[in-house]
Amino acid sequence: MSRAPVVADNATHADTERLAAAVRQISAVRGRGLRRSLLVGAGLLAAVVVVFGVSLSVGDMVMPIGKVMETLYGGGDGGSRFVVLELRLPRALLAVLVGTAFGLSGAVFQTVLRNPLASPDLIGISAGASAVAVTAALLFQVSGLALSASALTGSLVAGAVIYLLAWRQGVTGQRLVLVGIGVGMGLSSIVWYVMARSEVTDAQEAFRWLAGSLNGRSWEQVWPLLISLGLLVPLTVLAAHALRPLQLGDDAAAGLGAKVERGRLALLACATALAGAATAAAGPVGFVAFVAAPIARRLVPGRGAALPQAALTGAVIVLVADFAAQHALPSVQLPVGVATSIIGAPYLLLLLARANRVGSGG
Repeated sequence: MSRAPVVADNATHADTERLAAAVRQISAVRGRGLRRSLLVGAGLLAAVVVVFGVSLSVGDMVMPIGKVMETLYGGGDGGSRFVVLELRLPRALLAVLVGTAFGLSGAVFQTVLRNPLASPDLIGISAGASAVAVTAALLFQVSGLALSASALTGSLVAGAVIYLLAWRQGVTGQRLVLVGIGVGMGLSSIVWYVMARSEVTDAQEAFRWLAGSLNGRSWEQVWPLLISLGLLVPLTVLAAHALRPLQLGDDAAAGLGAKVERGRLALLACATALAGAATAAAGPVGFVAFVAAPIARRLVPGRGAALPQAALTGAVIVLVADFAAQHALPSVQLPVGVATSIIGAPYLLLLLARANRVGSGG
């Protein structure tokens, strides 16, 4: 009669040990994932710092990094201060800010819509910014901050139109992507129509902006984008609390008590504003938002959206692409969008080919 309680106690003790072992294993896996995430983030940040320093040092006048640092801290002669502080520093800072905005925007779009093609430059957001900005510049001679504001307004209006057209008792990723591609094509036709009616010199200037360029950018473009990111990044971080349940699917997220459509709308609004602000500063720099998030997720597998890593990856891509665009060809400075397209276009073809191989039809 005394054996039964002993057997039961042993079974309970064994179950407890197994549960404790499972908890320890899960904690170890999470710890390894967190350590890898932090390590990758630190590595990407170091890459940003290194390429940023090289961008300030290399040019028509090559400067040792020590002299660059001296100039940044208020020293140096008048020539070095002009080159570093007025020419190279705002351009490099703008590359970091633009890459961060596009990388974060692309990661949010692709995660929320669960579609690798859901990128602001593919689904009409950048096209909306371009259509309004080009129309304002060529037909109404708008420039400066007003032009940046028009580009941001265009992206927000395009995002709202795409969302409303894709709404059918909710929004699915595939439907929004298809609607966005269609709206983007229509907006692109407006851009080319306006350019065809404009003077050749004005159209050439608009074309350079449409390629996505940091050439000739100054502090006038840096400060508005910096202020915009100072507002939008914290809002995106707050809205990102809805990402985990949304990744489980709408039904599962609703079952967990998440406000699915409200959370999705907040995330898409933040991502649209990020893409619009970056486009307003540098033009529609292609494929950065498209490739930054997949690269970041490969670096930190199992960490979900990997938003910080995607933002840093975008910054590295734009910095490296702009450096290559400046120095790849002698005496020629290409738009940074040309260099990013060399990276992004093959990836898009690879993605479509892979989708066709598994029978999804792209």
